[in-house]
Amino acid sequence: MKAQLPTVSVITVVYNARDLIEGTIDSVLAQTYPHLEYVIVDGASTDGTLELIGRYADRIDRLVSEPDRGLYDAMNKGLEQATGDFVWYINAGDRIFAPDTLERV
Repeated sequence: MKAQLPTVSVITVVYNARDLIEGTIDSVLAQTYPHLEYVIVDGASTDGTLELIGRYADRIDRLVSEPDRGLYDAMNKGLEQATGDFVWYINAGDRIFAPDTLERV
């Protein structure tokens, strides 16, 4: 019997980072690992961030957009949405450069 690979929940928290978030999203969605869940928590951005994220709506598993009390509150909101066996936080503006990073980890 072949063991099932664990699900990895990747969580990105963002607030008013329209110029940075697209590269982050692209790098997460480029991952070749088959059991990836993507959660984005937006702190009610006002700079067009949410509209940009919306272009990826069909490829993001969960999106929360509401005011929060800062970074750690947003991270906790993401964790509440995650259903994976493992959690990986990647901040808005960061990128995963190799598409097989999760697969190798």
